[in-house]
Amino acid sequence: MTKRKKAIVVSLGISLLLMLAKFTAYFITRSNAILTDAAESIVNVIASSFAFYSVYLSTRPRDENHPYGHGKVEFFSAFVEGTLILIAGIMIIGKSVYSFIYPEPLEQLFTGTLIIAGAGLVNLLTGLFLIRTGRQENSLTLVADGKHLLTDTYTSAALVIGLVLMLLTNLHWLDSVLSVAAGLYIVFSGYKLTRESVGGLMDESDVKLVTAVVGILQDNRADPWIDVHNLRTQQYGPELHIDCHVTLPYYFDLNRVHKEISDIDKLINAKKLRETELFIHADPCLPQCCHYCRMKDCPVRFEPQARDFVWTLENTTRNKKHFENELL
Repeated sequence: MTKRKKAIVVSLGISLLLMLAKFTAYFITRSNAILTDAAESIVNVIASSFAFYSVYLSTRPRDENHPYGHGKVEFFSAFVEGTLILIAGIMIIGKSVYSFIYPEPLEQLFTGTLIIAGAGLVNLLTGLFLIRTGRQENSLTLVADGKHLLTDTYTSAALVIGLVLMLLTNLHWLDSVLSVAAGLYIVFSGYKLTRESVGGLMDESDVKLVTAVVGILQDNRADPWIDVHNLRTQQYGPELHIDCHVTLPYYFDLNRVHKEISDIDKLINAKKLRETELFIHADPCLPQCCHYCRMKDCPVRFEPQARDFVWTLENTTRNKKHFENELL
């Protein structure tokens, strides 16, 4: 079993146990705020179950129907999890408003508070473990599940503070107020997660990742790499795909062109940003490239090098060579 699968199995098992603990706390206290936390645990279990399947599917090898692999399912998993969080938050707010108008008597708050505090601590440790593992394995599903558990931890912490206040002041109307506040926070967290997953499904550019790739190319730039443009990235689960155009001296033979492209591939993968597949289109240089070309002793140079371009996020992602960018 892979590290990702082990992590999600741990998450699922813990989510089941904590759900039972929180519902036990609700039945002995009848606290609407505790019910809020327990209801979110149902979402945790459903989300972890779906996350387990998505992690299993994303690790399957490529096939004829999925030439880029199955990694995109992780974005869909995060979307489902975010949507479930949103629904849970809305339901929690509705139940809290109803309970504020039609309150129920509360019992054994101290015992319920201890159970929620213990569950929150376990969620905190599990969430941090999942986020760390997800970042190591480049798994959006694990990171999303970890962030979900951290959200649960924060709501549990706020709930514990509120329960303690109720124990000290006997102001039971705080129960519904706390529940509404927790519901609003849950809705906001669900929106952020859903927004991130939709961006991945729509191949939204990861600015930090593209900037890191451009920085690697700039810092290790070889003289024959005259120009890099139309650089794009796509993420498929833990794998990264990069498309770009590289301008090389037009007099290079096919073997030399292949060597330069292979050097770029090795350079990017050596930095271990994540497992990366590159599709590089080689362009021949034009006379207009001479004034920023670094090639020494070029046999066909039309004019000496007059300037040097620093490759940046802005000028490498345009679908134009650098001398065309100067005309804009």
